Amino acid sequence: MNLLLVEDNEADACLVRTGFEIANSKHRLHVVGDGVEAMSFLQRQQPFTDAPIPKLILVDLNMPRMDGREFIQAVRSDLRLRTVPVVVLTTSDSATDVDLCYRLGANSFVTKPTDITQFFDLIQSIESFWLRFAQSPELT
Repeated sequence: MNLLLVEDNEADACLVRTGFEIANSKHRLHVVGDGVEAMSFLQRQQPFTDAPIPKLILVDLNMPRMDGREFIQAVRSDLRLRTVPVVVLTTSDSATDVDLCYRLGANSFVTKPTDITQFFDLIQSIESFWLRFAQSPELT
């Protein structure tokens, strides 16, 4: 199974990758740096012509070119992608951001913990719920 992480901060992307490794996840994590690159991945445009449709998308909010809010809108407006679960994984804990992301169609909104142990626990919980227990439609 494939996951897509949309994250412009390399250190945070490394933490997410490590969190999935600690959780013994057998899933393949693809990482892109912003919403524009993520849409190219999802629409299988160069250089992602062989990219899989992920079972889950994790997206940061504050990124260059296309931020997480714009990205959620783009995914939800694409008929082929609209059923892919999107989890916002961000440093924001703003009630405005939470409300807007859910209104745009996010499936979950999670604030990144600052404590490393809690961060890895969060990634393990995401892996457990979204990748082991939650069912998703088949996408091609």
